[in-house]
Amino acid sequence: MLQTAVRLLARLVTGVIALVILLGWYTATTVFLFSLRDETRPADAAIVLGAAVWGERPSPVFRERINHAVQLYHTGVVEKLIFTGGVGNRDELAEGEVGRNYAISQGVNPADILFEATSTSTYENLRNAQLLAQQNGLETFLIVSTPNHMRRALAVADDLHMEAYSSPTRTIRWINGVTRTFSFVREVVAFSVYLLNLG
Repeated sequence: MLQTAVRLLARLVTGVIALVILLGWYTATTVFLFSLRDETRPADAAIVLGAAVWGERPSPVFRERINHAVQLYHTGVVEKLIFTGGVGNRDELAEGEVGRNYAISQGVNPADILFEATSTSTYENLRNAQLLAQQNGLETFLIVSTPNHMRRALAVADDLHMEAYSSPTRTIRWINGVTRTFSFVREVVAFSVYLLNLG
């Protein structure tokens, strides 16, 4: 009796491990392959997903996202920019506000910028951006973020029934290979959690 229970438990554990490995392989492959895609095309607005800020300045990763969106704006690919992201630390401005201020310093007309300052996740980034867009008659979007983030971001946008396309920034310069690998692994885990509806 005890041996049978142990065998069943061993099979169950083995099955769970196999499923975890399969899910990890699938999400890693999907995240990587999608990171190579660029669907940039004319759209009503670019939605810039928030990232860390340093006081009143964007972090290097966030700065490159903003620069990419500003280029889309100046070349006429989009008419509006939507910045997202709330406050990370008490002594910092909200990510959305920092993005707005930086874009204005790069020559973007303030009238062409929308921003929200309360979101704390990719889902909230896009949901809040969607609400702003609806209030301003915007219907098509380019989502701007780092390449590894795009698969999850587009999955969220699809679940929100947004007409959105991937426009990843390619100008990110990682500190080192460890940082780059950590970013990829973190995104694989985050996308796995999203697929499992655990996040």
